[in-house]
Amino acid sequence: MEYRFITPNRKGKWYPTLELAKRFANSIGAGFLDAAGNFVAYRDTILEERRAAKRQERGLSPNIHA
Repeated sequence: MEYRFITPNRKGKWYPTLELAKRFANSIGAGFLDAAGNFVAYRDTILEERRAAKRQERGLSPNIHA
């Protein structure tokens, strides 16, 4: 799974773990980690999840001859 936070004005980037999404949520104004390490979301913040996309390897097709 991948995770990101969305505010009424901004969308965060996708992160491979929820912990990373929480750590960087402050950069878009979605929330912050308190002194104890708990995530505190600001009002109207939404957590969005999606299945991780498979990454394709880049390379030449076996049918292409140089």
